[in-house]
Amino acid sequence: MIKGIGASGGIAIGKAFIVSEHALKVEKKRIEDKAFEIERFRRCVKKAEEEIKNIIEVASKTLGAEETEIFEAHLLILQDPEFLGTVEMKINSEGVNSEFALEETITMFVSVFEDMGIEYMMERAGDVKDVGGRLMNLLLGVKTLAVGDIKDQSIIVKKDLTPSDTAQLNKEKVLGFVTGIGGRTSHSAIMARTLGIPAVVGLGTYMEEIKQGDLIILNGDDGEIIINPQEETLLKFKNFQQSQQEEKNQLMALVNEPAITLDGKGIELAGNIGSPEDARLALMQGAQGIGLFRTEFLYMDKDKLPSEEEQFNSYKEVLENMRGKGVIIRTLDIGGDKKLNYLPLTEELNPFLGCRALRLCLKEKHIFKTQLRALLRASVYGNLKIMFPMVSGVEEIVEVKKLLREVKQELSQQGIGYRESIEIGIMIEIPSAAIISDLLAKEVDFFSIGTNDLIQYTIAVDRMNEDVSYLYNPLHPAILRLVKLVINNAHKEGKWVGICGEMASDLRAVQILIGMGIDELSMSAGSIPKVKDLIRNSNYEHCKIIVEKVLNLSSPEEIEECLKKQK
Repeated sequence: MIKGIGASGGIAIGKAFIVSEHALKVEKKRIEDKAFEIERFRRCVKKAEEEIKNIIEVASKTLGAEETEIFEAHLLILQDPEFLGTVEMKINSEGVNSEFALEETITMFVSVFEDMGIEYMMERAGDVKDVGGRLMNLLLGVKTLAVGDIKDQSIIVKKDLTPSDTAQLNKEKVLGFVTGIGGRTSHSAIMARTLGIPAVVGLGTYMEEIKQGDLIILNGDDGEIIINPQEETLLKFKNFQQSQQEEKNQLMALVNEPAITLDGKGIELAGNIGSPEDARLALMQGAQGIGLFRTEFLYMDKDKLPSEEEQFNSYKEVLENMRGKGVIIRTLDIGGDKKLNYLPLTEELNPFLGCRALRLCLKEKHIFKTQLRALLRASVYGNLKIMFPMVSGVEEIVEVKKLLREVKQELSQQGIGYRESIEIGIMIEIPSAAIISDLLAKEVDFFSIGTNDLIQYTIAVDRMNEDVSYLYNPLHPAILRLVKLVINNAHKEGKWVGICGEMASDLRAVQILIGMGIDELSMSAGSIPKVKDLIRNSNYEHCKIIVEKVLNLSSPEEIEECLKKQK
């Protein structure tokens, strides 16, 4: 048995299909006809764009909008004048061939991004490698085997699966995948979870122990790989696999059942979505509403700002799909790790602490007011709630409410209808907002705790930095105390609280959240059945006792040990 990192849960049993990666040999050549060489490079860029657009078309049918945005970022690299200009400058000024100029440019950009040590920039380094590799293959005329071309049911084994690889995985053929590098937060791991394909990553040199055609058992829950298992072990895992499927079927039987504890405490389970299509999937998994509709995809899938009418139609579609169930739509959250090529933003040393999300909207009021108009117009088609991200203080909410009143007044003067009684809320993702949540609760109708950013900002930890990623833990005492503080302060003002970060579907944390009195949990659609089952088998009064115990412990390890004893 060899062990890596469980990136996507489930058991896969099948033959290994090793996708070999041969290092491309690039030679430096002198070029006389520079104009012809630049034109050759541009033709390959055009071809690469066509390939990526085809991937986007495939990915949009199998993945959510958030995952598809990865390939929109790849297109942006192929349209980036700095990246392309550097290659062409080297061809022109140094008289070298396209391949050599591209290789040097890729190396330079990747080095710069990785040296920054910022999660967003490190992800961009991976994107540059992916796009650069595609371009290099085209320039060299190398035909590579795509994982999407695999004919027989197999478990893919590859040093690294790029986002392009993962988007083309055929669920009917690919039983699972194994990689030598990567972690749980890599693009490929996230996509595997979206597709429901078991995956183990980060095997390192252990991957070399797997040979072409080996029968392997892949345990995506524990990160274990068993090569050519004995019959007894094989039978054991086949039974385990069958049990998992039976459990999944049983959980799906709860789709129409409420999420209520054994002693009657009800919790609303909602879905996080990135497009109107995602809302249908959330309903199929038993979502009682939408707890987070990320509107960024409307802006990122464009070459210009979406019009009021485009936004209105998307919001209207989601509201109608949910048939009166609550839909929380978050206003534009751009900046930090999300950029728009048509909206130049000032370069910042630390974009995660800069002009992003609500701060950007309050600066670019014309963009913000267009979105607010579209939201208000759509409100007559369902149960809309509007949520504002990245709030740090009361003054921001005061300004937002003023703008909202202005937009309502404009619509009224134009004779355009909207619902007057729309709940407005904010994301609690900055420690300052959590600390003054008693003051903020007086200004809004609800809170939704964005635990992903709250954890990073509170503990000052970058999940992509291997040296400190171990500190990123939702069970850190500081996080639990902040969440409890926020819930208490909201309830004192008669306001409800939800969680829309990954902590909402973390089965270790759910009973703690129940005991704290959380009102709503919002998560990716696939996580809803398991969380609902846990809630229905929990006792609210017992969960409150668990909370009393864990809040007096001093480390995540002690808290995890305490939780194990409560089972």
